Parts: sequence; C-alpha cells; structure tokens
Amino acid sequence: MKANSNLSILRLLARLGAGFDIVSGGELQRVAEASGKIKSKVVFSGVGKLSPEIDLALRSGIMLFNVESASEMELLAARATHLRKSASFAVRVNPDVATETHPYISTGLHQHKFGVPWRDAAALYRRGAENRYLKPSGVSVHIGSQITDVAPFGEAMDRVASLASSLRAEGYDIRFVDAGGGLGIQYEHTPEVNFAKQAKQYAKALLKPLKGLGMHLLLEPGRAIVGPAGALLTRVIYRKRNNGKQFVVVDAAMNDLLRPSLYGAYHEIVPVVLQKDRATETVDVVGPVCESGDFLARDRELLTVQEGELLAILDAGAYGMSLASNYNSRPRPAEVLVDGKRVRLIRRRESIRELLAPEST
Repeated sequence: MKANSNLSILRLLARLGAGFDIVSGGELQRVAEASGKIKSKVVFSGVGKLSPEIDLALRSGIMLFNVESASEMELLAARATHLRKSASFAVRVNPDVATETHPYISTGLHQHKFGVPWRDAAALYRRGAENRYLKPSGVSVHIGSQITDVAPFGEAMDRVASLASSLRAEGYDIRFVDAGGGLGIQYEHTPEVNFAKQAKQYAKALLKPLKGLGMHLLLEPGRAIVGPAGALLTRVIYRKRNNGKQFVVVDAAMNDLLRPSLYGAYHEIVPVVLQKDRATETVDVVGPVCESGDFLARDRELLTVQEGELLAILDAGAYGMSLASNYNSRPRPAEVLVDGKRVRLIRRRESIRELLAPEST
C-alpha cells in the first residue's frame, strides 16, 4: 500500500479482489475508507507499530500482524489482553539473504532494522503462544524491493518453508506464508527484459519450496501493480547552458518525484507530443527546488525539447505521490486516472492556502 495509497486506486484494487499490506494506522484508515469490508484481508507490517495503531487493528479484525521484535510481541499481547481481542500473528524473520538492489531498499540482511534473527524466531513464537489472545498463524519474510533476480526469493522461501514445518511439528497452526514483495519492474526499457516471463519465474521460485504444505501464500507486489501504470507530466520552463553542461529545467522537482534524488533511480523521460526527425542531446533534467540534488535525470541522452513542451516521466505510479512533499512550499500536483478515453480527477491539486491552514501566526 505504501507504493500508492490513493483511495481511488485502493477501491479499484479491492474490487479486483486484492487485500492490503499496511505499515501505519493511517493506512488502515485508508483501507476502511476505500472498502470497510476488506479489513479482514489486511496484513500489518512495520518495525514501529504504536499502541493506538495496534488497538485500531485489533478492533478492525485484521488478518495478520507481522511481528518484528520481542518488544512488539509484548505490546501486542498487552493490548490484545486489555481489549480482549484475538490476534493472529506471524513473525517476520530475517533470512540473511543478499539481493542485488539499492542498499536503501535491501531488507533481508542481519544489519538491517527489519525482522527477527533466524535463530531467535522459534523462541518468539513460543513466547507469543503463551498469551491466550495471540495465535501463531504464519511466517513472514521480505528481503527487499526492486529485485530482478528471482534466485534470492527461492532461497528465502526455502528457509521459510523449513521454519513453518518445524513450527507445525511443535503443534502451532501455521496457515500463512507471507512472502512480502520486491518483484522489480523495468524502469529502463530494454527489449531483452520480459516482465511476464520474469513474473512466472518469480512464482515458480516461491511455490517450489512450499509444495505440499497447503499454505495460504500472501504476496505484496505493490510496485509491480502500480509502478508502470503511472506517469508524471511536467513542462519545460527553461533551457540553460553552464559552459559545456546543458540543463533542461522543468516545473516538476524532487518534492514531486523523490526516487532519482533518493535512490539515483532511472525513469524514462519522453516528449508528450511525438515529432519526427528530432535530434538528441545529453542533458540534465532538473527542477526548481533549491537543492543541487534536485534532478530527475543526469547526463541523459534525450530527444531535444524546447521551452513550453510537456514531458512524461514514466513508471512513476509507485513511490511517486506517496513520497511527495511540500518542500519549498510547493503544492503537490493533481492525480488523474485514465482508462482508455475516460479521464477522472482522483486528487485535486493542492493550493498554497491549504498548505498554510494548519499553521498559526
């Protein structure tokens, strides 16, 4: 859900049968607003759950809590006992599996803040099961995001299947395996990458270790669902040359799409109006925010564009608006849902007045 939490997108996915992986109480309230009927298809992840968030989830009757520490297990037990509400839980285990991805979105190694060390997991299940309101129900794992090699998924799932089997042997009703997300998408379009083939390989890598266990497999492929579906439109406001460096200054910035500045992420950028026989040039595409790190592309060979033209920054549907901010007092843009020739405004553009409203003088 953190990839894109617009209510219209959530309603659309709910109608298609999806549940939601949440990491905050605010995201759970979004689920309730989008479709109150699907709170029983919610998994609550995250390393820093607060008491009010846990209480809201307990009262909502969510499917599963992914517990990430012994302290969190204690708090969940205390709140469930206080409210007299049962809670199914999985322990998120850290499998110590390496992945080829950006270090900020790699989560499956022992030096990361996520999950419980493998050797400590079984003891934590036993500890949780001592409370009458807590029910050991699953095993959870997530090794990172934007992973294009499926082998680490299979390696992690081998370990998860082994743990689930040993927990069942101890008498726990382990029904769920939460394999997390992380399936990468193709930001830089190259003909040799076939997403459909990659998705099949991903499915095979996950299913093979679970064969014969009769588990309910949970997946969170948020980026893969919404990433390629979104584009950020921006207008060229200036062309600028500093010595030999050519800049294309646009009206979008790092506050609108943080991924290039935060991760060094690549997004294809194309003119909205296609013209024949355009020349190409090497440019930096930058925004108006007062930071040298405010760029959308660096040293990129692009079709030559002129001031006033519209550009489309592709594959911005995931972690675009959800990471957007009001830095430099910039209102966030509108969101528009397009289906064929049908167009619907699903988030109006913010105004300066709205930005100032919560502040006092």
